[in-house]
Amino acid sequence: MTKLTKLTKLTKKNVIAEGYQTLESPLWSEKYGLVVSDATLGGVFSVQEDGSRIDLVKYRRGIGGFAFHQDGGIIVGGRNLAIKRPAEENNDETIVILDNDPENDVVGFNDMTVDSQGRIYVGSLGFVASKTREGKAGQLFLIDIDGKSRVVADDIKLTNGLCFSPDGKILYHADSNRQCVYSYKVFENGDLGERQIFIESDVGKPDGLVVDMQGNVWVALPHSGEAHCYSSNKEVIGKLKVDEPMITSLGFGGSDMRDLFVVSGSEGSNDECAGKIYRVRMDVSGFKRPLAQVRYC
Repeated sequence: MTKLTKLTKLTKKNVIAEGYQTLESPLWSEKYGLVVSDATLGGVFSVQEDGSRIDLVKYRRGIGGFAFHQDGGIIVGGRNLAIKRPAEENNDETIVILDNDPENDVVGFNDMTVDSQGRIYVGSLGFVASKTREGKAGQLFLIDIDGKSRVVADDIKLTNGLCFSPDGKILYHADSNRQCVYSYKVFENGDLGERQIFIESDVGKPDGLVVDMQGNVWVALPHSGEAHCYSSNKEVIGKLKVDEPMITSLGFGGSDMRDLFVVSGSEGSNDECAGKIYRVRMDVSGFKRPLAQVRYC
């Protein structure tokens, strides 16, 4: 088990898969195991113990976040928020849950998470992040159980990682272009309180994040090759280091939720397919993300 006492360097021994461009959103599934997306090459897929993959959503690019629905579908971000059936079902239908609205500066959607009620929180993009570094600010949407959506936070310059505290009372949200992670108090109806700055980073722009059972917040810091672990008191209590500078996200999984999966991309590397998946055993576990329950038909 790895304890949070110093900088931990992940090596080739920790690599379970490689050869990708921009890996995102490692998420554990009871059915599929570790599931990730490649925002550049496209698709959502599970990664097996031997490093092989099983495609779940084919071709679709720009997926910075996804979630599993209780009916077995997969909710994906990108140009819109949509539900897709796993590829094994041979059903290519796409059902849009929340469409883009360029006239109102909603050009697409990035990362997302699900609360204990099965509601979806997803961040919108005010510009095409794959084409430019700066643009109009985005918003944070809540998709309620009845399928209706509303804005619960705004003025996010570049929306990224989203995750709840173990008790669901705090939502953490990365804003990469402000180099910070926000925290919001969560109310019973899903509304959010006034945003607070949880941490500001001088190492890299916060990207994907995950919270463990002790309430520590793990944040990927692209271009630094590091992920930092912050206590609920905002203190850095651990660091992970990988070879690729473009560390993008991380998530817990495994049968006991003590495997921490760290994913990376190719940006800043000499190899256009330098993205890897690392696994490290931790002494503190994560927790499973609830299944979405929003209606979509």
